[in-house]
Amino acid sequence: MYQPTAQPAPVPGAATRRDRFSPEGTALFAYGTLQFDSVLEALIGRIPERLKASASGWRAASLAGRVYPGLVAAPGFTAPGVLLADLSRREWAILDAFEDDRYDLREVSLTSGGRGLAYVWPDGEVCDEVWDAEEFRARHLQEYAARCARIVPRLAAEAGQ
Repeated sequence: MYQPTAQPAPVPGAATRRDRFSPEGTALFAYGTLQFDSVLEALIGRIPERLKASASGWRAASLAGRVYPGLVAAPGFTAPGVLLADLSRREWAILDAFEDDRYDLREVSLTSGGRGLAYVWPDGEVCDEVWDAEEFRARHLQEYAARCARIVPRLAAEAGQ
């Protein structure tokens, strides 16, 4: 099984789970399910401004028993994704409530030279395979987006929104 290398430090000031999300103006690097319009629409009610982006030294890894990926450090790999550049504080709070508690919110360097925050998978359940976004789209997206729409009231409550 692939073992990730050292991870960058957590986002400064993100002491607790529910206050780790970013203030407005900070971009989120989305490499997994948050790249899909139907998932974003279900969760935050709109499609934010997106820019193609990638993170060198990282890969979107398949996770055992899950349809979504985890971003893990991986020298020699580049994780493709999008940068969500105009999230409000409310949207950040909902997305943070949506993300699995095991994810760490970390700053990653992008191949463009910029930086973005990303939900990084810390360890365990990481498969050797790179997560396949097109397979997810074909096999799971419709059901996954519907599930997101069903849980958004709970997420908003958890986020204090």
